[in-house]
Amino acid sequence: MESPHNSGGRTRSQLQRRKRIVQAAAALASRGGVEAMQMRTVAERAGVALGTLYRYFPSKMDLVVAVVGEEIDLLESSIERRPPSASTPAGRAVDVLMRATRGLMREPELADALIRSLIMAEVETPFGDRMTGLLLRVSAGGLSADEATEEQVALAGSLSSVWVHELLEMLRGRRTYEQIQRRIEIASARLMVDI
Repeated sequence: MESPHNSGGRTRSQLQRRKRIVQAAAALASRGGVEAMQMRTVAERAGVALGTLYRYFPSKMDLVVAVVGEEIDLLESSIERRPPSASTPAGRAVDVLMRATRGLMREPELADALIRSLIMAEVETPFGDRMTGLLLRVSAGGLSADEATEEQVALAGSLSSVWVHELLEMLRGRRTYEQIQRRIEIASARLMVDI
């Protein structure tokens, strides 16, 4: 699946159609989880033929991945507009992850559906890599995953994994937002100290 950042020469109308499909899927999932994202219903809501939907998204999981990608795009835009102001790499990482948490929790049904689907994903999901890259850029002053050492990538990836686990715990009712923040602060202080 191509990301919106690498559209491979798609026309403006194709990109707009793709965006309508992803928005329709997100709206359905926010009300009824991934189960509500029936391909026929998504196509009807987006105003496209079912065959068109399948050309863009061969499976429901491809569509889930696209919805997650859209959430990460929103997070990255938010960070560009208002970069984290913390003075330490760990503090900036916490800021990013807690912003992501707040963004996902605005639609808890959608967040739950997306996180669970990603854990069971049968398609390659860029979610972890994108969050790792975002943490590196923000924490290490613009460092890209390609420029980072293997250790830096592993540490940022580990923090991203801790965050996904904590988010799942909150969605299951086992953690409060405050508990997640405290646990992310502790993990970040240890993992991001030398980034």
